[in-house]
Amino acid sequence: QLQLVESGGQLVQAGDSLRLSCVASVIASGRSFNDYAVAWFRRAPGKEREFVAAINWLGRKSYSDSVTGRFTISRDSAKNAMYLQMNSVKPEEAAVYSCAAEWRLISGETRPDKYNYWGQGTQVTVSS
Repeated sequence: QLQLVESGGQLVQAGDSLRLSCVASVIASGRSFNDYAVAWFRRAPGKEREFVAAINWLGRKSYSDSVTGRFTISRDSAKNAMYLQMNSVKPEEAAVYSCAAEWRLISGETRPDKYNYWGQGTQVTVSS
């Protein structure tokens, strides 16, 4: 019902800014991208998948403690897109960043098991 494609990952230096994008397509008939909670997760080599930021179906935004104040999640429903603006990126934040979406999710949006739709991921590399 939903396909997600990320872009924007690249090699940056510590302290730089970066914006990741995720575009949704093939939304089921009668459904709008507005009806999906969206989120960003990341996975560094040898580590578990980690929550980064989310917008639930009611529009509430949440962030992991480590990125609060530096990262901003947003969405543009007219473009079926979501974004992650990353400022002051740190070397330890190098990872594969994946976007996720779930139909009308209003709680537990920080948990990856709550999402059925995932992008393939985009690599962010941070040099120190």
